[in-house]
Parts: sequence; structure tokens; C-alpha cells
Amino acid sequence: MADLFAAPAPRPPLADRLRPATLSQVVGQDHLTGADGAIGRMVAAGKLASIILWGPPGTGKTTIARLLADAVGLRFESISAVFSGVADLRRVFAAAKDAATLGQRTLLFVDEIHRFNRAQQDGFLPFVEDGTITLVGATTENPSFELNAALLSRAQVLVLHRLDAVSLAQLLSRAESAEKRNLPLAVDARDALIASADGDGRFLLNQAETLFSVKIVDPLDAQALAALLHRRMPVYDKDREGHYNLISALHKSLRGSDPNAALYWLARMLVAGEEPLYVLRRLVRFASEDIGLADPQALVQCLSAKDAYDFLGSPEGELAIVQACLYLATAPKSNAAYSAQKSAWQSARDTGSLMPPLNIVNAPTKLMQNLGYGKDYKYDHDSDEGFSGANYWPHGMPPATFYTPVERGFEAKIAERIAYWDKLRTARA
Repeated sequence: MADLFAAPAPRPPLADRLRPATLSQVVGQDHLTGADGAIGRMVAAGKLASIILWGPPGTGKTTIARLLADAVGLRFESISAVFSGVADLRRVFAAAKDAATLGQRTLLFVDEIHRFNRAQQDGFLPFVEDGTITLVGATTENPSFELNAALLSRAQVLVLHRLDAVSLAQLLSRAESAEKRNLPLAVDARDALIASADGDGRFLLNQAETLFSVKIVDPLDAQALAALLHRRMPVYDKDREGHYNLISALHKSLRGSDPNAALYWLARMLVAGEEPLYVLRRLVRFASEDIGLADPQALVQCLSAKDAYDFLGSPEGELAIVQACLYLATAPKSNAAYSAQKSAWQSARDTGSLMPPLNIVNAPTKLMQNLGYGKDYKYDHDSDEGFSGANYWPHGMPPATFYTPVERGFEAKIAERIAYWDKLRTARA
């Protein structure tokens, strides 16, 4: 007899109810699931290789894995690297072997596969190689950094894109069809809702479910929507690929003298929670590496910005970081100092322990004077030009050119001075 007082089963979340039933219903990944895509071709051939699905959260990795198993007739098994250990893997592999004896191959979906350590990742190899499982791993992290080379060599990496506005709009339309009513949003609020998802379809559907659950009399505009819902935080791990991608984008925008793009990437990092002092350290490095003596004030500006930020803190001190960023982006560029350092360091390693010429070595003792230390040293300030043209290179090592200033900014004047001294040196030789 049914229990009349039992609580009704909870309704599945909207995102689960809207999971695609076929690969053709997956949005935003046509480059993979379409007829000419890697997944589309595998399904058409009826043969699935082991793959790694790499993409941002909420782009359909788990859904695609489930649909792949159905499309090619494989038994589906799923584990999460966050909650599973060696014992779970052994159980899964044993079940897959048993299924194989009955002629049933297994698709093993491993969510967050990058969280398995190297030894655990190696544990997949024999079962992938002998065909016990077809591995489908999902990761939000760059596989080349997080997965073993041996595992990567046995799997094809497929990149999922963050969902664009058109794909997210499709999801909202499906949600409205499932609920049999429209979202209570004005046009600008609907656009704002899509933008707030930052390419994450799951997040968008969860936000839509919240709107459906709240009693709203009049359609919300963008401002009212912002007051009701929170915006998705940007995907940004300070010690992972997102961190390095953004600092690379900032550095290259500065090098390319695009102050607006540089300011955008600076804002992306700071808004996402990056440590401002880390950004300042990178700006100081840029001032020496990419500007150098083309504008000696660049380094001064960055160190002043660091002092200002130390003094003011956030958010007031962040304006000093902006000022330094804009100064670097608009300054004349030169990597002459950077190139000179690399060349000089290499030469120092190559030449070993060559002694300086005796004429420029101090002679604090009588013995050293008798041995010729300091003999014939020419004091540059005694010459009319303040330049003696003496030799300062080790015996047996010809003079080398490490530093070649560019014809930009202050370095153009430095180049003139060096040319003048070279002329005097040649005349006196």
C-alpha cells in the first residue's frame, strides 16, 4: 500500500531536466559534434577512441560523454577524481573486465581527471591499451600541464569552447519551453543575464531556475536583475593556466604598445582577485625587459607605483598600478638591455676565469706593483673628453658588443654617445 504521507520526490534541477538526449542537441560545440567534427566522425564510424574533453565549466563535457556511450553502444561508467581513490578504480576496472567477457565494452568517464596524481593516471594505461575501457576524461585544466605524457599519447584531446551568446540564448529558450512560460525579463535584462553567465550554460540555467521560482509581477530590467541575482565569478585560478594566460596577454599588450588592451587585461586580473603586488612585480620586470634605457623613467614609475600601493592599499592604490601600466604601454620600447644581459651572461660562462688586464687591476701591495698591477692605467678624467679609450678586456679575448641601443627614445642619444666614443677609440688606437 502506498504511503499517503510520504514526501513527494524532489524535482530534478532545471539543468538536469534539459540535458540533451542526442549529440545534435548539444549547443555551442558544433566543431566537435557536427558531421565534420571529431566526435561526429567517430560516431558515424561507430568506433570511439579514448579522448580528453578540455573546456571551461558548464560547456557540456559530462553530457557529451553520456551521449557518446549511447551513440556507439558502450556501457557507461562514471567516476569523479575528486571523490574516488584506488579502491574505486579497481572496482571499475574489474566490472569492465567482467562486462568485456560478455562482449560489452565500457566507456569510463572520469570527471576532473587532472585531480588524479601521476601514479593513478598511469593505472589507466593497461586497461586503455587492452581495450577493457574507452577512456573519456574531462578537465578544466590544460592537459599538457596536468596529465601524464603516456596517457596523453593514448588519447585525443578535444577542446570545448565557452558558450557564446547565441548558444546561451538557445538554452534560455529551451528552459522557457520546459517551464511553459517566459522569463520575467525585459530585453536588456535578458541580455544581461546571458552576459552574466560568462559562457557557463549550467550557471545560466541555475539562474533561470531561480527566476522561475520567484514571484515577479512586472518584468525586470537589467538593474533590477542585478539586484536580485549575483554575477558568476570569472574562471581564474591564481596558480594555474588562467593566471599565466592573462599575465601573458598583459605583457604582450604592453609590448605591443596598446594601452587599452593592456588596461583590460590588468583589470581582468585584479577584478578576478589577483594579488596586486604580483602584477606590480611583472610590470617592474617589463620595464627592464621591454623598455630599458629607451625610457629610464619606466622603471622609476613602476617602483613608485609599488610604493604608492604599499602606502594606500586597495582599492585606492590600484590607480597607481593603472598609471604604471599606461606609462609602460605608451613608452618607447627596447629589449637592448635584455638582449645584452643574455649575451654577456653567455660570454661569461664561455670564457671562464680570464683575468682582467693588469692596467685596470688595483695594486694595494708593493709586490703587486712590482708585478705590473695597475701599470699604465689611464685616468679617464685627465683627458679632454673624459675618455681615455683604454682596453678593458681580458688578455686573449677580443672586445665584444653585447649592448646595441635602438634608435628610439633615450637610447637614440645613447647610441650617439657610443658612436662618438667608438670614433675616439679608433683614432687613438
